[in-house]
Amino acid sequence: MKNTFQEALKNKDIKAIRESPKSDLHNHCLMGGKLRYMEKFYGKKIDRFRNAQKGIQSINDWIVNSYRPVFDKTGAFDQAIAASFLQAKSDGVTALEMSMDATIPGLLNIPAEKVISALQYYHKEIAPEIVFSPEIGLARNLPVRLLMASVEPYIGSRYFKSIDLYDDESAQPLQNFGKIYRYAKSMGLKLKAHAGEFSDAAFVKQSVEILDLDVVQHGIAAADSEEVMKWLAKHNIQLNVCPASNIVLKRTKSYKKHPIRILYDNGIKVTVNTDDVMLFGKGNSEQYLQLYKCGLFKAEELDEIRKNGLLP
Repeated sequence: MKNTFQEALKNKDIKAIRESPKSDLHNHCLMGGKLRYMEKFYGKKIDRFRNAQKGIQSINDWIVNSYRPVFDKTGAFDQAIAASFLQAKSDGVTALEMSMDATIPGLLNIPAEKVISALQYYHKEIAPEIVFSPEIGLARNLPVRLLMASVEPYIGSRYFKSIDLYDDESAQPLQNFGKIYRYAKSMGLKLKAHAGEFSDAAFVKQSVEILDLDVVQHGIAAADSEEVMKWLAKHNIQLNVCPASNIVLKRTKSYKKHPIRILYDNGIKVTVNTDDVMLFGKGNSEQYLQLYKCGLFKAEELDEIRKNGLLP
């Protein structure tokens, strides 16, 4: 029996690739949909994201200057969630781990209960076939006291399945987040954090050790150290990699030169993910196709990576 995903890659058939089940385990909810969907709702053009420098400062600038005003229109929050589920459904995603920033209630004056009910509603209405595992997102540049207060109603709801830490990796010491992560672990959440997106390999290992991580978001700097890669493989730490994001944010030059190949060759379990479709413009199907077309992976290898994300 032929593997339809492998055949779709070999035929460069994007429609068939989209029809193959896949995961998206590194996805920031309010930026997970198509920009044109939000423009249609907003009734105005929204500036396209253009990265001006290596790092994430350009993302934060775009959010503040171009995207935040959209949320002054009633209903924008709901529409952004709907856009993310629509994108995942159209891309053949069957396992979705999508984060909601813990401070959204305070930023948009929306109670945590409303955030949860909106996620539940649009999941059920748009893509009930997707196995959806909602995730709590934390911006590491914010005061820990604020983050702790923000996560408590989310974790207490028992609805969220994982927690993630993102933004500037050098914003404050990892130890500052220990209490939050111990609390999350005690409540049964999967522990994730961004590491090695712009930091070094040592920081990836430190993040896993200090926060007791189950999964690393990005983690591509580990490719610079055989010792760290060996350690990650030994401890079965999965890296949820986002190739399109890494290219647009100038972390790597192209799909052909992406370090996901080195990570894979060193026995690390990797997955392919979108990060922010609204900014980077690629679903996972397009990324799989690019990784195949540039010759970085064989179809059989990409099929293994695809299946990594579908395993429990």
